[in-house]
Amino acid sequence: LRFCCFWHPLPRGLGILYIQLTSTPSKPPLPATPTGHTFPFHSFAFIVFLRTATSNLILPRPDQSLIPPHPRPTEERSPPPKPAMVNETIPPTMATNFTSMAGDLPPLPAYTLKPYADMIPGLPDVYLRIFLPIVVYWVLSMFFHLIDVYDVWPQYRLHTPEEITKRNHVSRYEVARDVVLQQLIQIVMSVFLEYIDDEQLTGREDYDVAVWATRVRIAQRALPTFLGLLGLNAASISKNMSASHPFIAGALAGGHYPFLTTELDGSHAVVPAFASWELLVAKAIYWLVIPGFQLFAAISILDTWQYFLHRLMHVNKWMYTTFHSRHHRLYVPYAYGALYNHPFEGFLLDTLGAGISFLLTGMSARQGLLFFCLSTVKTVDDHCGYSLPWDPLQHITSNNAAYHDIHHQTWGIKTNFSQPFFIFWDRALDTRYKGDRQNRILAAKGKGAAVEAKSE
Repeated sequence: LRFCCFWHPLPRGLGILYIQLTSTPSKPPLPATPTGHTFPFHSFAFIVFLRTATSNLILPRPDQSLIPPHPRPTEERSPPPKPAMVNETIPPTMATNFTSMAGDLPPLPAYTLKPYADMIPGLPDVYLRIFLPIVVYWVLSMFFHLIDVYDVWPQYRLHTPEEITKRNHVSRYEVARDVVLQQLIQIVMSVFLEYIDDEQLTGREDYDVAVWATRVRIAQRALPTFLGLLGLNAASISKNMSASHPFIAGALAGGHYPFLTTELDGSHAVVPAFASWELLVAKAIYWLVIPGFQLFAAISILDTWQYFLHRLMHVNKWMYTTFHSRHHRLYVPYAYGALYNHPFEGFLLDTLGAGISFLLTGMSARQGLLFFCLSTVKTVDDHCGYSLPWDPLQHITSNNAAYHDIHHQTWGIKTNFSQPFFIFWDRALDTRYKGDRQNRILAAKGKGAAVEAKSE
C-alpha cells in the first residue's frame, strides 16, 4: 500500500488536501497490452477542502493570490503589526533571513474600525448627504437668477429677457413649485439610500494601501520574464546596479529588497518592509485612481440611463404627452427650471438614475455626496441660459448650456438627447444636431417678427 499526500494552501485560510492511496495487487499484474501499457493498480484519491488557522497569514508561496488574506478587524490580534517606518539604510552585506522570493512580502498592518467624524462639527453627515445637493441647486440657481434679473453680462445670454416672457408656457412660480415637489421626492430617496447603506467606518485605509503595495510588489515578479522576452538578462542588470541604484535593482530582480526591513511592535522579529515608491504608487491607486474610476463609471452610467430614457420619452407619444411635455414648456430654459419635470419623470430620470449610478459603482457615502452635488451643478449649469467664457463647465465637455438649449427649440427637439455630462450617445447614435445654432435662432426670430407684423 502506497500513500501520497499533498497540501495546497489557498487564500483566506482555506486549503486543499490531496490524498492518494495505491494498492499493489497480490497477483502478478496482467501482461502488457499491444500498445505497451499495463493495467493500472487500484488507486483511490481524495480531495478535501479544509479551513486552517492561517487566515491572517500571507503564505510564502510564489504562486499566492494577488489579493492577500483579509484579517478580521479586531483589537485582540496579538501582536498587531506596525506600519512602521521603513529602514532603507543598505547594510554592508545583502544577507537577510528572507532569502526566498516569496518571503519578501511585508506583513499587513492591523486596523480598528470606527465611525467617521462629521465633516462639519455639530452637523451629522447624514443631514449633509440629504440636503447639500438641494442647497447647491438653489444657491447656484439664485446666482444665475440675479444676473438675469439685473441684466448682468447681457452679451453672454443665449436668449433675451423678452423671449423668456413670451415663449415660455409656464410661470416661474409653477416652475419653482414643481421643483420643490421633486426635491421632496429626492429627500425620500436619500433617506432610503441612507437606510440600506452600511454605516460609514474608517480606520482600514492603511491596510488597504498596504494591500495595493503588496500587489505592486507581486507584480514586479513579472519584470524578469518580460525583460527576458526582450533579450535582456534581468539578473545580470540587477546585480550590476545593486550598489548604485538598489531600488531599481530590487525591482529588476522581481521585487526582491532584502535590505528593507522593520521590526514588529512588542517583539524583536525582523520582517520585510515596503519601499517608499511602492507605498507612493499604492496610495496613488487607492486615493486617486480608484475613486476617479468610480466617478467616471457613475457619470457614464447616469449618462446612459438618462439618454435612453430621455429619447424614449420623445419617441413614445404617450410618454411625451403624459410626462415629458411638461419640461418642454420651457422653450427658453433658465437655471432653477433644470428640475422642472413631471414628478414621475423627475424620479425616474434624475433621482433614480443618480441612485443607481451610486450603488453600482460602490462609492462611499462621501464619494456619493460629491457625485450628487456635481450632477446637480452640471444640470443647473446646462439650463442657466448663459454661455459664460470663464465657466469651466461650459468648456470641459461639449454638453453645455448652448448644446442643451438646441434641444429645447422646436427645430432641435428631436436631437441632442444627451445629458448631463457627455455627448457620447448622441455621437454614437447620430442624434447630434448638425446645423448652425445661431443661424437657426436668427431665422426663427425673423419668422416670429414677420408673423407679429402681419398680425398688426
